[in-house]
Amino acid sequence: MDLTDTGGLVALLSGLLIATGVVGVMLPMLPGLLLTWSGVLLWALLGDGSAGVRYTVLAAATVIAGAGMVIKFLWPGKKLRNSGVPTSALMAGGVLGLIGFFAIPVIGLVLGFLLGVWLVELNRLGSERAWPSTRAALGAVGLSLMVEFAAALGIAVVWVFGLIVA
Repeated sequence: MDLTDTGGLVALLSGLLIATGVVGVMLPMLPGLLLTWSGVLLWALLGDGSAGVRYTVLAAATVIAGAGMVIKFLWPGKKLRNSGVPTSALMAGGVLGLIGFFAIPVIGLVLGFLLGVWLVELNRLGSERAWPSTRAALGAVGLSLMVEFAAALGIAVVWVFGLIVA
């Protein structure tokens, strides 16, 4: 790849954005799926090669990102409703997770979320049934994270295929 031409530089910057997005899915500080899709958008608008291939890749990436965003919320939400975890426990987990994020960078988000859900469930269900309910909430969060990660990887794979074809 010759970096003196604009197309090579755009491909390199797009790849860096996509890689940052894939990693960003696992780090709560970065909007991973949005960064991944933005890398494909940059390449589709400014990259070299066939415009038809670039826009087809952008369309596929948009569908994958949209589906990932929707599934990321619907599937874990259904699992939570089935397990009986109330919205109040999730709200408390979200608030304490946000506080924990600033108190203990990176891992504070998870610790705060767990503590918030567990405290509400402890008050609601008692000590013996609080942890299984908390574990169900943690499983739903993990499922949401894996759906978003799979979508980001799917976008990256489609982009690499488009880069090869274009």
